[in-house]
Amino acid sequence: MKILCVSDQIDPLVYSNNVKERFKDVDLVISAGDLPMEYLDFIVSSLNKPVFFVFGNHNLNEYGLYHKVAGQYHRADYTTSYHGTTYLGFKAYRQNGLLLAGASGSIRYNNGLNQYTDRQMGRKLLSLVPRLIFNKIRYGRYLDVFVTHASPEGIHDKSDPCHRGFKSFLWFMKTFRPKYLIHGHIHLYDLQDVRVSTYQATTVINAYSHYNLDVEV
Repeated sequence: MKILCVSDQIDPLVYSNNVKERFKDVDLVISAGDLPMEYLDFIVSSLNKPVFFVFGNHNLNEYGLYHKVAGQYHRADYTTSYHGTTYLGFKAYRQNGLLLAGASGSIRYNNGLNQYTDRQMGRKLLSLVPRLIFNKIRYGRYLDVFVTHASPEGIHDKSDPCHRGFKSFLWFMKTFRPKYLIHGHIHLYDLQDVRVSTYQATTVINAYSHYNLDVEV
């Protein structure tokens, strides 16, 4: 399965009239956050492929449609929109045999929307456990791809308060052993910056701008 991963930057190679030809072999699109919903709308409309996404700490105009936020309209069942995008935040899905789960948000740094302490994130990850146990019983594995916005602690993260990673993601990878963790949030301005790392049994990928991934299902 060929997956187009995107995050944080509107990539001119994707947002172009040639997107359908350039990414014609893509089976699935994953957004790791901080992208306008209109951009995801363009991708799914152009490629006509399933798009899964999580929210980051920016571009949160539609966040209230998926989470209870004071003063915003909320529908608990609002999991699909924009011609087929599916919200993956703190949910688990199976798509064409691929087991997916996601976690939205960044580390808390200014008490903004969709920011969490590491303990809060850990508690939210616990909500995924029943479905992951079901996956293990039904399919013989917990998870194939874990989609986050922030990176794990010590892997691709930065030392400033905004871009520190979550320690709870390390626990999650140790316990549920996803093949891939795909994250955003960390901008790659230098070609020497590390985009792909390995932790335990998991390949950790920074999806900044766009990244092409082949996954065996």
